[in-house]
Amino acid sequence: IDVIDYDEMKSLVNFDDVDRHRNRALNFENPHLRGTAQNPDIYFQVTEAANKFYLAIPDIVQTEMERVSALIGRKYNLFDYVGAPDAENIVIMMGSGAEAAQEAIDFLNSNGEKAGLLKVRLFRPFSAKHFLASLPPTVKRIAVLDRTKENGSFGEPLYLDVSTVLKDAGKNPLVVGGRYGLGSKDFTPTMFKAVFDNLKLPQPKNHFTVGINDDVTYTSLPMDNEIDASPAGTVRCKFWGLGSDGTVGANKEAIKIIGDNTDMYAQGYFAYDSKKSGGVTISHLRFGKVPIKSTYLIDKADYIAVHQPAYVHQYDVLEGIKEEGTFVLNSPWTLEEMETHLPSSVKKTIAEKKLKFYNIDAVAIAKDVGLGGRINMVMQTAFFKLANVLPVDEAIEHLKKAIDKAYGKKGKDIVEMNWKAVDCAMNAIQEISYPQNWAGFIDTADTDSDRPKFIAEVADVMNRQQGHTLPVSSFTPGGIFPMETSKWEKRGIAIEVPEWQPDTCIQCNQCAYVCPHAAIRPVLVTDEEKDSAPAGFDTIVPIGKGFEGLNFRIQISTLDCTGCGNCADICPGKKGETALVMKPLATQREKQIPLHEFSTG
Repeated sequence: IDVIDYDEMKSLVNFDDVDRHRNRALNFENPHLRGTAQNPDIYFQVTEAANKFYLAIPDIVQTEMERVSALIGRKYNLFDYVGAPDAENIVIMMGSGAEAAQEAIDFLNSNGEKAGLLKVRLFRPFSAKHFLASLPPTVKRIAVLDRTKENGSFGEPLYLDVSTVLKDAGKNPLVVGGRYGLGSKDFTPTMFKAVFDNLKLPQPKNHFTVGINDDVTYTSLPMDNEIDASPAGTVRCKFWGLGSDGTVGANKEAIKIIGDNTDMYAQGYFAYDSKKSGGVTISHLRFGKVPIKSTYLIDKADYIAVHQPAYVHQYDVLEGIKEEGTFVLNSPWTLEEMETHLPSSVKKTIAEKKLKFYNIDAVAIAKDVGLGGRINMVMQTAFFKLANVLPVDEAIEHLKKAIDKAYGKKGKDIVEMNWKAVDCAMNAIQEISYPQNWAGFIDTADTDSDRPKFIAEVADVMNRQQGHTLPVSSFTPGGIFPMETSKWEKRGIAIEVPEWQPDTCIQCNQCAYVCPHAAIRPVLVTDEEKDSAPAGFDTIVPIGKGFEGLNFRIQISTLDCTGCGNCADICPGKKGETALVMKPLATQREKQIPLHEFSTG
């Protein structure tokens, strides 16, 4: 990104006009009355008195755009047309989605189409003069895209403006309008192609939607032919991280390193779920030799890294990975353990697409060097070693300089710990030689028939980050959702979870009080209930009056715990030992899950 220098920016400003503006402002030396209540006799006239200023704005903005263009070399107009100069079918839109549309235009025209795109730079005041001058003279059909919905109206604002201007000018091309990208939903080249294909039909659908499946009012366009419009040579990488593990920060640093030290263009998009802590983060990084116009999340990846092993069960982490792409997993598993722990669908994708599969135990490295759960430098090292975006030695040199710059103020020890993590990671990456019979595996994902319909058909899909696949009929108008849905989501994302030590528990229940996710529950059971409990349901005699005949236990939900350690930190314990000890999740799941289910049943 080239930033305009302040001195250059200063040359664009008329300071005499600035002074005149300031001098007429309301102040003690220039008192006047404005903003008073206006009755019906004068309000109309006062409002219309501003017309001449609104009419003058488009020409003023165009003049200033030309001055900026002369300064920086990049040309902007009130309306910018790109595509075939003799296009008969064009799309009109504004905002960031226009960049994805231009990417699609370049792809389609390189494959024999004659497509055009008119980008709206100034929406209000809408200049009919500049708009009409920007249209190619050959245009016969126009699709107008709005990123908003005007409930109850005949059409959205840009569509209505374009239709009105053309009618007033006596021009009669066919005009259809549609909606896209509401709520920041992605707009991709494939969606643009659906709009363009609709425009070529004998009777194009009007008032359409694109990017969703509207199976209620049937407004949506089909997206049957997926296209990859990214320029050749673009490297696309996805990183699945856990909120607070440093993944997002590390990827932002990677963008800086590559962008500042090479002639490559770099781009990063960062997607998050809605969890207050410990949520999933998905980093989308692109690197290329030409400017990147892909204003959407990556749907075709050369490199995918999964920084949390539990994600292989919860998400389709390999969705969109290319043939012979690179897959990097952070896990403590050996190949033999992967036979058990990796879902069949993941193993099948790895083998069918002939992926280069690597594993690294980043958590163990981070712990050994003193970084705790911060695995960002370990995984960033793996990225630079395996992604081939930069020569490895050069990348590691830049990475260590970035560590010194970022952590230097925190002391030499912190810098050296991160340097050591980088060095250890270089030698800890293991390529997995997987058997080819993985390709024949059939997905045997468990289905729980007891899950409510909304959970199984909607909430679970959303939690898998696949909400974009749900049709309109899945939802109640107004977005009304049932209560008590979170209890069905068991993520199992913690690296370590607490294990209760009955002998040192004083029954203060502070652990349950401080747990931010209610993953710790004090439990009282009768003797009869205890007799029917699963093995390992240890209890102690409760302290206090009125608890005769009852048994006390602290129960942890290992799948709800995020491993923050607040409980172990707050626990006073006794005999100098706490009653909660953090243990690896793998050592607790099999034992604690049935105990938790019994406690809450």
